[in-house]
Amino acid sequence: MEVQHGKGLSPWGTGRTRPPSRARRRRALLWFVRYGIPVAVFIVGLVILVVEKDRGTALEAGFMFFGVAIAVLLLNLFFRIGMRGEGERDREESARRYFDRHGRWPDE
Repeated sequence: MEVQHGKGLSPWGTGRTRPPSRARRRRALLWFVRYGIPVAVFIVGLVILVVEKDRGTALEAGFMFFGVAIAVLLLNLFFRIGMRGEGERDREESARRYFDRHGRWPDE
């Protein structure tokens, strides 16, 4: 029986796991900020609704947390829409510079 060697092939590997790459950590952090925080705030609102004995206070505080969660989601959405527009403006500006140098649009 031949033992294959190489990354991930040997059953007698080093047992070490690679730390997450910088891009993967950044993606995970962005996901947490975009979705994790609003979900956590929403869950806190649910907990307050269930745990608080005074129904009036529970409703006010719980729905306040729901509103905060929705506000954070919308803030993230609007920021992403704004950043997408920034990229479009940059592409338009580079196309205009190309037009100024060559006298025609880049896609012609």
